[in-house]
Amino acid sequence: MDRKILYSVNNAADQLDVGRSTIYGLIAAKKLTVVKIGRRTLITDQSIRKLAEDQIEQK
Repeated sequence: MDRKILYSVNNAADQLDVGRSTIYGLIAAKKLTVVKIGRRTLITDQSIRKLAEDQIEQK
């Protein structure tokens, strides 16, 4: 099965079970890596996974 490497803001929010404003806050805090393609803001799968792993390790 192919895995996505980039997620839209909405899809990243779904992956992390948070709201869009939280995603934009994480982007501003440089905790998520983004790629701009045209007007679209896409978040890398790697940065989503790293954020989740870092949160698990902090518990």
